[in-house]
Amino acid sequence: MRATVLTSAMTAAAAAVGTLGAKTDTAWYRELQKPAWQPPAIAFPLVWTPLYVTIGWGTGRLVEAAPSQRGRLLGLVAADLAANAGWNWAFFDRRSPAAGLGVLAVLDVLNAALLRESLRHDRVAAATLTPYAAWCGFATALNVALWRRNRTAGRAGRSAPAS
Repeated sequence: MRATVLTSAMTAAAAAVGTLGAKTDTAWYRELQKPAWQPPAIAFPLVWTPLYVTIGWGTGRLVEAAPSQRGRLLGLVAADLAANAGWNWAFFDRRSPAAGLGVLAVLDVLNAALLRESLRHDRVAAATLTPYAAWCGFATALNVALWRRNRTAGRAGRSAPAS
């Protein structure tokens, strides 16, 4: 149970740090050409809130299922959550779909590692973490679409944040 408390706290911290970097109310973001299949803005907190709950609980189960590998698994969880929070900063703060895509590539690899470890140690944890990995895969596809649509005319380029 202690691992679940720890991973839930880690997940909450990542969510808070990521939220601070999510600057969606900027001219830069509003002017990006977005694909028709991008969900409305309200969908993101509605999806991420339960996902964060499942991340905290599922990673806690994983760590509890393999006590001899606690340190390594907590390191994997921490790396995953750092990439998770870092995406907002790479994409929104740097105003760079390319940087966001780089972070998502790392996050997708880390999610695959979490799923692999979960399948080895606790299939319930794996089932719990699967929607997170799937949503991140969708986010990767969306980020690719944003990058492709906006790489000309400087729209997807890095520009100085507005004051």
